[in-house]
Amino acid sequence: MRDVFSTKRNKSISFVFSLGLLALATLFAFAGTGGAATIPLSAEPAQQKMDRDKPFPQPSPGYQQQLSPASGQVPAPPGSAVSPRNVAPHGSMEPQGNREPRLPAEQSEFEKYISGKSPAATSLDISQFGYDLFVKPPSTFAPTLYVPVGPDYVVGPGDTIKIDVWGKVEGSWQVVVGNDGTISLPKVGVFGVTGLSFTELKELLHKNLAKYYTGFEMNVSMGPLRTIQVYVVGNAQRPGAYTVSSLSTIINALFEGGGPSKTGSMRTIQLKRNGKTVVTFDLYDLLLQGDKTRDIRLMPEDVIFIPPVGPLVGIAGGVRTPAIYELKGETRLLDLVRMAGGITGIAFTGRVQMHRTEDHHDRIMFEGDLLDIENNPAKNFVLQDGDLAKIFTIADTAKTVTVAGAVVNPGEYGVNPGVTTVKDIVSLAGGPLYYSSTQAEVTRVTVTQSGPRTDIFTIDLARALAGDPQQNVPLQRNDYLLVRSVPEWNLYRTVSLTGEVRFPGTYTFKQGEKLSSLIERAGGFTGRAYLRGAVFTRERVREQQQRQINEMVDRLERELSGAGTAEIATATSPDDARMLQLELEQKRQFFAQLRTAKAKGRIALNITDMSSFRGSTYDIELEQGDIVTIPSDPKTVQVIGSVYNQSAFVYEHGKEFDYYVNLAGGYTSNADKGNSFILQANGTAIKASGGFLGFGDRLNSGDTVVVPEQIERVAWLRNVKDFTQILYQIAVTAGVLIVAF
Repeated sequence: MRDVFSTKRNKSISFVFSLGLLALATLFAFAGTGGAATIPLSAEPAQQKMDRDKPFPQPSPGYQQQLSPASGQVPAPPGSAVSPRNVAPHGSMEPQGNREPRLPAEQSEFEKYISGKSPAATSLDISQFGYDLFVKPPSTFAPTLYVPVGPDYVVGPGDTIKIDVWGKVEGSWQVVVGNDGTISLPKVGVFGVTGLSFTELKELLHKNLAKYYTGFEMNVSMGPLRTIQVYVVGNAQRPGAYTVSSLSTIINALFEGGGPSKTGSMRTIQLKRNGKTVVTFDLYDLLLQGDKTRDIRLMPEDVIFIPPVGPLVGIAGGVRTPAIYELKGETRLLDLVRMAGGITGIAFTGRVQMHRTEDHHDRIMFEGDLLDIENNPAKNFVLQDGDLAKIFTIADTAKTVTVAGAVVNPGEYGVNPGVTTVKDIVSLAGGPLYYSSTQAEVTRVTVTQSGPRTDIFTIDLARALAGDPQQNVPLQRNDYLLVRSVPEWNLYRTVSLTGEVRFPGTYTFKQGEKLSSLIERAGGFTGRAYLRGAVFTRERVREQQQRQINEMVDRLERELSGAGTAEIATATSPDDARMLQLELEQKRQFFAQLRTAKAKGRIALNITDMSSFRGSTYDIELEQGDIVTIPSDPKTVQVIGSVYNQSAFVYEHGKEFDYYVNLAGGYTSNADKGNSFILQANGTAIKASGGFLGFGDRLNSGDTVVVPEQIERVAWLRNVKDFTQILYQIAVTAGVLIVAF
């Protein structure tokens, strides 16, 4: 039983797949007969690809990290990699390795509000404030070892001192402060310098040299500065010991350690020196006010301690920087709003919603407002750990009316309800166009206890513009004013004419103009025109055809799927249930394929030459949006469906239906020969006669032979007696007209 079920299932699935392909091929057989060249989505020049594939040149073992002063570039700090990627061209100071593709920035709340995309609900997608500062810090943030030092710089072991003397005596020395804190100069001897400021160092050097020399000038400068070791501990992202420049401050060390973790405080960072807290640094001072005064310089063995994060509160909605903020000391609601940059221009001050955790047990919510909050302590209450404030934006209830129709600038206009009149609004809209009617229409919706009431009344526009109070009525919010247009006018009607005509393009036409007139205005056909394959599509016809397709598919689906679920529930055996379930899934896939069929709106034409076409029943009047395509001769015949080799074959004059089927390898074992048909290039379809009494169906260039597959062997299609006819009808409404069977 399992093998039989498997065989049936495979055959059914194969049939459904083939049937779907056949239906789609039938529907779109006339979409085009020419080949298409495949174009890659992106192309890369060969030389560019070769350059991209080359590895970056690596520095040789003797490569010096210190760059020449003439290059105008800053040398990299010790331990950093120097490669061509880090060096900006043309002497630029910006390291190229830090440049990344700039992604489109997310729209701000005000941008969303202006574009009409502002969400109805207040977004709670907020994060802890300030921590993203340390997510990807720039590699050049740490102070370099080659910068001028200030007069208060404290000299220590490892510093390089450069001394230049000129006058009666000349000399130049470069000495390094030893671990014992001393330096040695010729004749002057050894003396201590550790702990001296740079100013004090210069004074000491001049004093010692003056003991042995007179009449000289001296210049003292610092060479490469020393490094110091500091510790970043506590709730840091990467706690540990770090070697930094002697000019580094608390901020520099925090960047080295990745900043505070989400469990670490941003507001009470402590600098400990010799067991005592030297300073407490609040990163919010830097981020919110730009205050860096407490960011003092580090000394060797300093410890930066990040304690656990303090109380957290959130603020979302109509503030400039929605986020989760850390509190320090007593903080009130207005303080939180100010930390968040204040309310936005579209914030609604009449409502603020607070969420609060009560006694670590319940989550409560209460409402308030921001009106007069500065002078009302009850509104400006003290915040608690875990509070969340939601500031709402104003509702989009603009006082506008809509002006449409024959005016210069139709659209929405602001009004003062009961004061702004029809004349005022029409004037703001640029006035009526020259083809406008003397009538206008106002649609007004009034809210009543029993529901909205719609009133429509007509206005004499000429009298309203003249100031007649009976016609120049005041407008109300949401009124709709329609200025009518000489009713028969329909300006700028256009059709598209493409393909083998002398002057293809988009043409305007007058009412009642026919297709033959349009073709003559376009210079007539070229010598390559294949008139039998002319394609004429119309939007109104396409909409009608699409409705017919949808209705037929809906009806067919009701017939085939109505009892499917009930049959599965009442199946007498597991094998029967599986078979019914498979059939139900096949039906769903089949209908999904049918629903992809899109009508083309094609109207079948019969054009042989202009003299016979002009004035014939096929010489139809043009409508707005019509598209006419005159192809060249494809010189092929397509064979699709249940044949062994679906393909296009070179057209041979006088050859019949069976000839092309044989070129395609003949019929398959499942072919429904009796229902084979020909889709003709002119948009019609005829049933193949099969060569009765020696007279077969002679094909023309551009025709398509369709050989359907038998459907009797599929159980769930046997009861649909008009199934083949339905497929034909779908093909017709998709742009192919069947004139005979």
